Amino acid sequence: MRVFAWNEYARKALAGELLSREEARQVLEAVPSDTPALVSAAYEVRRRYFGNRVRLNYLFNAKSGLCPEDCHYCSQSKLSTAPIDKYPLKSVEETLQMADRAVSVHAGRFCMVTSGRGPTDRELDQFVENVQAVRGKYPQLEICACLGLLAEGQAEKLKAAGVFAVNHNLNTSERHYGEICETHTYQDRLDTVNKVQKAGLSACSGALVGMGQTAEDLLDLGYALREAQVESLPVNFLMPIPGTPLAGLYELNPTRCLNILCLYRFLNPKASLRISGGREVHLRSLQALGLYVANSIFIGDYLTTKGQAAEADLQMVKDLGFEIDRDPAVFEDVVGAAGGRPAITVELK
Repeated sequence: MRVFAWNEYARKALAGELLSREEARQVLEAVPSDTPALVSAAYEVRRRYFGNRVRLNYLFNAKSGLCPEDCHYCSQSKLSTAPIDKYPLKSVEETLQMADRAVSVHAGRFCMVTSGRGPTDRELDQFVENVQAVRGKYPQLEICACLGLLAEGQAEKLKAAGVFAVNHNLNTSERHYGEICETHTYQDRLDTVNKVQKAGLSACSGALVGMGQTAEDLLDLGYALREAQVESLPVNFLMPIPGTPLAGLYELNPTRCLNILCLYRFLNPKASLRISGGREVHLRSLQALGLYVANSIFIGDYLTTKGQAAEADLQMVKDLGFEIDRDPAVFEDVVGAAGGRPAITVELK
């Protein structure tokens, strides 16, 4: 494989051209010695659409456990014996406390996640109340909802409440989906993404890699996400949590993770590409290199596992010479709503 070919793949992505299956496979299977050139090519695509900005997202586990689904990767599923906290939907007061935390670490998006197959009407009403409270206090803070499978009309209620985006990951290829979940299907997930888009909400949908997928599975998913035209594409790296069916499955390494990120950047050049759960474990010392490909990360902890300290993430962004992505006037408005909280609450050295 000639190193200069990666620049040709970047050119195709920037021109709106689709990589062939063979070209995409070459990105995925690139050898470690090609990593610098491959990342450099992907960075040209990232820079075209996102400059040197990094979007920070804060995750709020608004309802934990008590889930009837059998997703093999999830510590909250009915199959899991992992010792996690289990609680119903959090109150308005608890939600606002977490929104305060999101603002304090400079997050531009507040991701509210609930466990379960999908929300009941009563849960959705309470969720809407929580959203409206956050919107009232922080009108410029984007809210992303992750509620499982949505029924008809529920996406419209979320949009009316002020939700900006809805997350529902496809996770893996349609062929592989039955290997990781049997209580719902790949098509069920795709239907929810379609409902989100039909309601005029921003669609956030991505991958969970490291679950035994073949190269063909990863390629199929990348093309499917391009076809779905998702605006936000999180890439999660499996955390094989003890007590789940996938416990002990470690099949990723840092350069493989970077190859996957580069592949999804080339296939989805305009999507906000997010390095999500598991980056600390699988990218390890190459986390910063991943931000030359992706333009977004979660800051803080995940649903049931710990993340890197917020101070370390902010320092990483600064060390790269990147800037935190703030929408116009977001933090001026947010700081005022927070009662004079300073715009920089973490000291960077």
